[in-house]
Amino acid sequence: MMRIPLAFSMLGMLAAPCLAADTLYSGGPIITLDDQRPSAEAIVVRDGHIAFVGTRRAALRFSPAATQVDLQGHALTPGFIDAHGHVSGVGLQALSANLLPAPDGEGNSIPALQKIMRDFRAQATVPGGYKVLIGFGYDDSQLAEKRHPTRTELDAIATDIPVILMHQSGHLGAYNSKALELAGITADTPNPEGGVIRREPGSQVPDGVLEESAHNLALAKLMPALSLDQAMAMLEAGQALYMKYGYTTAQDGKTDAGTLAMLPMAGKAGKLKIDVVAYPDIHVALESPAMQGPYYAPTYTDHFRIGGVKISLDGSPQGKTAWLSQPYYQVPEGEKPDYAGYPAYPDAQVDELIGKAWQHGWQVLAHANGDAAIDQLIHAVAAAEAAYPQRHLLPVLIHGQTLRKDQVGEIQRLGIFPSLFPMHTYYWGDWHRNSVLGPERAENISPTRWVLDAGMKFTSHHDAPAVFPDAMRVLDATVNRTTRSGHVLGPGQRVTPEQALKSLTLWAAEQYGEQASKGSIEVGKRADLVVLSGNPLTIAHRDLHTITVLQTIKDGQVVYEAARSR
Repeated sequence: MMRIPLAFSMLGMLAAPCLAADTLYSGGPIITLDDQRPSAEAIVVRDGHIAFVGTRRAALRFSPAATQVDLQGHALTPGFIDAHGHVSGVGLQALSANLLPAPDGEGNSIPALQKIMRDFRAQATVPGGYKVLIGFGYDDSQLAEKRHPTRTELDAIATDIPVILMHQSGHLGAYNSKALELAGITADTPNPEGGVIRREPGSQVPDGVLEESAHNLALAKLMPALSLDQAMAMLEAGQALYMKYGYTTAQDGKTDAGTLAMLPMAGKAGKLKIDVVAYPDIHVALESPAMQGPYYAPTYTDHFRIGGVKISLDGSPQGKTAWLSQPYYQVPEGEKPDYAGYPAYPDAQVDELIGKAWQHGWQVLAHANGDAAIDQLIHAVAAAEAAYPQRHLLPVLIHGQTLRKDQVGEIQRLGIFPSLFPMHTYYWGDWHRNSVLGPERAENISPTRWVLDAGMKFTSHHDAPAVFPDAMRVLDATVNRTTRSGHVLGPGQRVTPEQALKSLTLWAAEQYGEQASKGSIEVGKRADLVVLSGNPLTIAHRDLHTITVLQTIKDGQVVYEAARSR
C-alpha cells in the first residue's frame, strides 16, 4: 500500500545511521520552475533548505548518508503560495453551516438552504454557544430560484435567534427579522455609504439582504465574541485546509484588528505550521502600532509577518455590487437600467488613503473587480507615485475581473502587479455570460493572456473562503477557463500549465518580494514542496482538477499527508 512520509523508502541506509540530517527526493518528475534548470532527477534538502538539485547519481555523491524518499512516480513541485485569500476567514466556516452549491455542497435551492440551517441548529453545539445561527456560501446564481433568500424565508428557519446566511462572495448577506432587529436595521435606516439595504417591493421595509458596508456593519454587531483559544482554533482550521491543498504560504487579506493581534501570538505558541503574511485593512493599519513593530518586515518571525495593507474599492461582480463603467447585462431587481454597481469610497478618499500608504511605505493590495474601480485605482496610484517618486512599492490589483485591454498598459506603466481570479470562469462563468456582463464582456474576465502579451506576470488566486483553497482547481481554471456548463470562456485568455503553475509559485513569490527564498526549487531556497498525484505539465489539460496533493512539506518538514489508500 502506498505511503509518502519522509521515510517511506529507505534506500542507502547501509552508508550511515538514520540520524542523517539530509533528505534526498527522487523517483518521480521534479518540476523546479527554474528556467535555468526546469527539471531534475533528484534534490537534497538540508536544514530546511534546498541544498542540491541535479541527477540522482550526483545527489548520492553530494549526500551519501541522506534519508532517501522514493516519489514512486509522483510529481514534486514548489509549495503553493497564496496570492490572495483570507486564511483566518476560512476558519469561520468551522462556525458555519456549509451552504455552498455543488460540487462543494448541497445549497442549490432556498428549501435546501433552509434544511441545511435547521439540521445545523439541531446537530451543532456552535449555535447554542454563540447565540447566532450562521451559514456560509450560498450563491444566488446557483440557486434554483436565481435570487437571494429573503427575511421571511429565513424566519421560517428560526425567529428566536439571529440567522445570517453569508453569500459566497462575502460581500452580501441575508438576515432574518431577529438579526435585523439586533443590528438596528428598520425601514427608517438609511443606506450607509458604500452599501445598500435591500427593500421589499414598493416599500422601505428591509427584505433581509444587505450589501457591502451594510452587511459588514451588521455582521460586526452580530458576530459572536471569540476567546483567544477559539480564535486560534479557527485559524488552525483554516491553516489545515490550506495545507491539504499544498499551500506553504498563506495570506490573511484585510486582517481586522483582533486577528492582527492574535496572529503573532499564534506564531509564538507554535500554532503556525506554514508562513502567514497579513495585509490589514488600511483603516486598521493607520491606527495599529503593529505597522511600526517587528512583524512589519520582509522576513517571518515564527512563520508570521505583515506585508502591507489592503483596501477594497468595490464589491462583487457575481453579487452585482462591483463598480463597472457600463451597466450590468441584467440589472438587479428594482434597479434602474443604467445600474453599474457603486464604489466603496469616493475618488478623493481613495486618493487620500492610497497616498497615506505611500507616505508610510506600505505595499497596497487593492480589491477592484469592476473596471470603474480599476480606473479609480490607476488614478490614485499615479497620484501617489507622483508625490513619492523615489518609492517603488509594487501595488497589487486584486481580482481585476473586468480589467480592460486599455487598462493593461496603464497598470504596466505604473508597476501595478495583477493578481487575477480565473477561478470565476468555472464557478461563475455561465452567470457572467448570462446575467452579469453578457457574452462579450464575460469572455475576457481575468484577462491573463492580455497581461502576458504585455510582458507582465500575474498570479492566480482562490480568495478563500469564497471558494475552497484548492490549488488544482485554481490551476485548472487558469489553463482551461471552462464553465460549469462546459463552455470555454475566453479561449484567447488561456495560458499554459507551466505559466499557470508559476502563477501559483514563482510569480506569487515575486508579488510578495520573496522570490529569493521561495517559488522554485533552486539551491539555497527554502524547502517548501508539494508531492502531487499527477504531473500537471503532462496530464491532459481537462484532467488537471483531478490531481490531488499527497504531501505538503514546509521547510523540509511534512505538515500534511493524504490518508493512505487501502
